[in-house]
Amino acid sequence: MCQAQLATGAADRASYDEPMADPTNGTHTVNGICHHDCPDSCGWTVTVEGDGPQRVAVKMRGNPEHPYSYGELCPKVNRFLDRVYSPDRVLRPLRRTGPKGSGEFEPISWDEALDEIGSRLNAVIDEHGGEAVMPFSDAGNQSILATQGISSRLFHHIGATRLLRNICGPTVAAGAAMTNGTSLGGDAMDLEHAKLIILWATNTRLTNRHLWPVIEKARANGARLVVIDPIRTITAEEADWFVQPLPGTDTAMMLAMMHVIIRDDLLDHEWVEAHTLGLDELAEAVAAWTPARAAEQCGVDADVIERLAREYATTRPAAIRTLVGGEHHENGAMFYRTMACLPALTGAWRDRGGGFFRSVGTWQDELIDEAALTRPDLLAGREVRTLNMSRLGEILLDEEPPVRAMIVWNSNPLVIVPNAERVREGLDRDDLFTVVHEQFVTDTARYADIVLPATTHIEASDVSPAWGHLWMGWNEAAIEPLGEAVSNSECFRRIAGAMGLTEPSLFEDDLTVLRAALPAVDLDRLRADGWMKVPFPESGTPWANGGFPTASGRVELASDRLEAIGQPRVPTFVPPVEGPHGPDAARFPLQLMTPKHHTRFLNSSYSQLPKHGPAEGGPFVELDAVDAAARGLAEGDAARVFNDRASVEVPVKITERLRPGVASIPWGWWRDHHPDGKVANSLTNDTLTEWGGGVAYSDTLVEVERA
Repeated sequence: MCQAQLATGAADRASYDEPMADPTNGTHTVNGICHHDCPDSCGWTVTVEGDGPQRVAVKMRGNPEHPYSYGELCPKVNRFLDRVYSPDRVLRPLRRTGPKGSGEFEPISWDEALDEIGSRLNAVIDEHGGEAVMPFSDAGNQSILATQGISSRLFHHIGATRLLRNICGPTVAAGAAMTNGTSLGGDAMDLEHAKLIILWATNTRLTNRHLWPVIEKARANGARLVVIDPIRTITAEEADWFVQPLPGTDTAMMLAMMHVIIRDDLLDHEWVEAHTLGLDELAEAVAAWTPARAAEQCGVDADVIERLAREYATTRPAAIRTLVGGEHHENGAMFYRTMACLPALTGAWRDRGGGFFRSVGTWQDELIDEAALTRPDLLAGREVRTLNMSRLGEILLDEEPPVRAMIVWNSNPLVIVPNAERVREGLDRDDLFTVVHEQFVTDTARYADIVLPATTHIEASDVSPAWGHLWMGWNEAAIEPLGEAVSNSECFRRIAGAMGLTEPSLFEDDLTVLRAALPAVDLDRLRADGWMKVPFPESGTPWANGGFPTASGRVELASDRLEAIGQPRVPTFVPPVEGPHGPDAARFPLQLMTPKHHTRFLNSSYSQLPKHGPAEGGPFVELDAVDAAARGLAEGDAARVFNDRASVEVPVKITERLRPGVASIPWGWWRDHHPDGKVANSLTNDTLTEWGGGVAYSDTLVEVERA
């Protein structure tokens, strides 16, 4: 990239990034949208003092005018300015001076960092080809420019290995799509119209807190709330009825529900005949799945399953609300494929407030021109390998030809990826050149050769889609980037320039990229208004009259597509290999769950900050009193949780939230928070789901003993 191009691009971005603010000096407010990988995507308002480079954010609060969050932020984001102004922020490029993992770095200039990055990447490509370079990112910032844009274009242009980002979310969509031909479902705001709401494998009060008032409104109007979860969560505590199956057995319970619905002729015959395919095959398959048989698998009494099926089939509108909790099993896609059959049998799609409700991010995706944003045409016909992020340890240690350079942003894989000790071994390779663009020296950044300083979300403008509601938001930069931090898009522009690349699309300014990505959106209006509601049927019933985008145009209760990929045509329960009935169950008799349990940090973000992680008390293992007593463990004892992957030392909590046979370690704490430097995901299973590319975190077996 020539200096003239760099200068022009920088000038364009400077004009675009200048925050809209009160023209007078002094205090003013700037509106934005939370970027976190959370369904709520709340609106916020930042109070700023001063002007230009001297602007300082002094307060952040929820925006009371936001049509979904209505002025409330979660405890972690209420303290977001602690993150922005933390003394531990990375504000200059860093170069590693000690062994990988030591966290020993020296500050260097951007010129020095880019010279090393450009020369090292070019050397790898010249000797081994573009596939030897791999990106690694996820939704640590789920805004459009932060996740894709220039980064995707760069990796396509050099022919890098492609990353399948399926660690969380896409398996839900893949499962539902095998039944409905699409992952598009209902708008969760319409739950206020329901008379029966089943929250299945989702802890709404903790992880989707702004939906809770909608549910409470429905209950005030007579709705009944059922929560189905292997853990007695804070949401389950508020339910009218809590059902607690053993982890990973929900599909067996769904099959038994369908058995009852068909046996007792509780079908909506008119809707089923008009809009489904394969009822006879399904009926034959579930005939053997009596509630008694399902009870043996899931540990829920047969009469509870009978009652649940009848209540679901005879209440209108009836809604099933789920998110990603159920996908983290070897048969996670089948969980959602089976779940999507239930509203078809009962005709629940007829009613506003009825049907299947999951992420609405797919409705937002309808507005995004993915090809214009990421430019896959830059591959120029080259076929490059695609690797699944969930198997990062295997990729770094066993993949041939090897990955020799990796660039990480928006993610902390050493904490979030399963089988994390294999990931650590891979990151420790001397011949792996690693660049991490980050705000802090995370566990992953400690293994980097170069760490580049990243902006926080109040330091960069972007468009933030949501996956929990239908409002796409504009985030306005409130302050100038601190120190030498740059946004993700600017970081990749600089790397492209350091590599001597000249492809014009790698240097487009942010507004140009956004206009290409959102051709149907008036960006100026979005910026002025702050948010817009994406298109959704005004009736609130997207599939009331059928029209499903399957080959048959119907809900496919029996699926040719599944058969073609070697999967059962009809919903089927297959116990996981690493499960209570698997070959390792005698050695490792406890099934490990690694849920979100905390309110002050999200995934691996915030846990290292003084007012966040420590306030949650640190990591622990929860055990039922029966399991604890059998191992001679009491509250507060130091325990060793182990399997063939790793051993993790944590204190014991005795709980009534779990059933016997289940253990739980909430995840997200960094290695420094654990006595032995291991994390929850050191233990977890990296087996992929049967289709959809997800990963079976929750099919993990362990034993626990006194440390």
